[in-house]
Amino acid sequence: MKNKLKEFLELYLAFVKIGAFTFGGGLAMMPIMQRELIEKRGWLTEEELIDYFAIGQSTPGIIAVNVSTFVGYKRLGVLGGIIGTVGVVTPSWVIIMLLAGAISSVDKYPLAQKALKGINVAVAALLTSVIVKFSKKTIKNIWNALFMLLAFALIYFLKVQSVWIIIAALVIGCLLTLYRQKKNARAISDAASKEAE
Repeated sequence: MKNKLKEFLELYLAFVKIGAFTFGGGLAMMPIMQRELIEKRGWLTEEELIDYFAIGQSTPGIIAVNVSTFVGYKRLGVLGGIIGTVGVVTPSWVIIMLLAGAISSVDKYPLAQKALKGINVAVAALLTSVIVKFSKKTIKNIWNALFMLLAFALIYFLKVQSVWIIIAALVIGCLLTLYRQKKNARAISDAASKEAE
C-alpha cells in the first residue's frame, strides 16, 4: 500500500512539473513530456507518446489533459488516469486563480508583452526540435513523407481543418492495414497450397 501511494505521488508530481513548466498549449508539452516520461522515468516509448498525442488530438478535450490521462491510466489504471489529469491541470488552475484579476491589465505593460513573445519563440524552437526527432520515428518510407507533406499543404495553404486530416489519416490507415492483412493471409494461403501439392 505504501509503495502504491508513493507511485501515485510520483505520477502526480511528474505531471505537476509538466504542467508548471509548459507554455503554449498541449503540443508545447511534447518536449518536456519526452524528457520527463521517456528519458528520465522510462514510463513510455517515443512511439507510445506519439500515439497518445495523435489520439489526444483526435478526441474531444485538451490535448495535454488527454495525454496525461492516457499516461496515468497506462501507468496505474483508472485512478492513475485521474491523478495524471489532476496533476497536469493543478499548476494552471492555481496560476489562473492567482492572476485572474491581473490578466486584463497585461496589455498595459510592454515588458510583459515582450516576455510573452520571447516565451512563444522558445516554444516554437522546442516544437521544431520535437517534430524533427519524432519525424525520424514515424516517417519510415516515401509514402509517409508524401502524406505528411500533403497534410501540411492542406492545412497550411488551403486552410483545411485539421480534424478532416485526422479523420482521413484514420480511414487511410485502417484501409491500408486491412489490405496488408488480406495480402498476408493470401500469401500464407498460397504457400500452404503449394506445400500441399
